[in-house]
Amino acid sequence: MRFDPHVHSRWSYDSSASVHDLLAAAADAGLDAVAVTDHDAVEGSLRAAALAPEYGLLGVPGVEVSTADGHLLALGVEHRPEPGRPLAETVATVREWGGLAVVPHPFQRTRHGARPPAISDCDGVEVYNALLMTGVRNRRARRFADREGYPHLAGSDAHVSRMVGRAYTEVGLDPRGDPSEVDPGELLDAIRQGRSAARGSRTPVARYVRKFATNAGLKTGAGLRSALGR
Repeated sequence: MRFDPHVHSRWSYDSSASVHDLLAAAADAGLDAVAVTDHDAVEGSLRAAALAPEYGLLGVPGVEVSTADGHLLALGVEHRPEPGRPLAETVATVREWGGLAVVPHPFQRTRHGARPPAISDCDGVEVYNALLMTGVRNRRARRFADREGYPHLAGSDAHVSRMVGRAYTEVGLDPRGDPSEVDPGELLDAIRQGRSAARGSRTPVARYVRKFATNAGLKTGAGLRSALGR
């Protein structure tokens, strides 16, 4: 199965993509499954998981959690783990809830990527993130995952619909004709068992630059509003 585990909707502060547009793009990209993982919010993900069968897709609920040590993808959960806690504690919570704890874009400090020794235990590492200008951090992530024995994942980290599926995780699981009928837990178990591989290509540089210029404007605007008491 072709699974993009890292996609953002308008529930993320840095995306304006609708759930419907993301799902349509995932289907057009030939994916079998997708997880909308907004920043510290599950509303868009739950909606995507409910609507995914209409697009012939398996929708996996999830969220990108802002831990004290960097971001963490919590896949297969329907609630938001509390932000701001240590990475290890958040991993434990995700597992208690039956989810898969994946470290996205590690070593990328400007994007809140976690790094050792904070990454002491997890269920997988995003060894290929499409939203990186160069491949240096991806290669470092792959070496780290190989050394520590973590399953490999890849995600588009799409913040606009046309980038969905640019990178994805190939999971050794037969969808049996209709991906929407696969149990999300079965997909996540296959990843836990190491039956996954990273696939895809980087986001075009122009899109990367636009995305981070937009982010800078959003953060500057938020800071100015805060300073003015608005």
